[in-house]
Amino acid sequence: MMAEQPLPLFVISAPSGGGKTTVIESIKSDSHLTYAVSVTTRAPRNGETEGKEYYFISKEAFLEKIDKNAFIEWAEVHGQYYGTLWSELNRAERERKSLILDLDVQGGINLKKRKKEAVLIFLMPPSMEVLELRLRNRKTDSEATIRTRLKNARKEIEAAVGYDYQIINQQLDETIQAVQTVINKYLEK
Repeated sequence: MMAEQPLPLFVISAPSGGGKTTVIESIKSDSHLTYAVSVTTRAPRNGETEGKEYYFISKEAFLEKIDKNAFIEWAEVHGQYYGTLWSELNRAERERKSLILDLDVQGGINLKKRKKEAVLIFLMPPSMEVLELRLRNRKTDSEATIRTRLKNARKEIEAAVGYDYQIINQQLDETIQAVQTVINKYLEK
């Protein structure tokens, strides 16, 4: 008896303000996909709901989960911890759906090391100036936070060479279509 081929996992990454949340919201209703809710130690933002955008836990609880090997991948980003639980992958496998993950570059590369079937998609800003404008227009971060996010964005863009696909997020509708085209290519196999 032949073992079932593992379903592809899709990782979408981008610098802060790069559009990944908006793109994921547009494609996660695809019946072949299920969204992985990540765990984080950061505080919820306005409008975020426990179990929908993230599972919000303390740093101590997060470190305990690391010790218990509860995460497929985890990383410290901007001074906070983020991770994806094995239980999210198990749920997707039970549902026979491909998991879509919203990860930073570090998390995406860590996941690919453990799960070769992961397809890494990085959303590139058209320029650093456009990215800065997007961050400022969100009106959610302090000046110091914006500067940190821009500094980190440069590093993330450099690290994105390890990704399978790099899509420039110039026009949102075109970006969504490009991501959906990549996903469809793997789902049709």
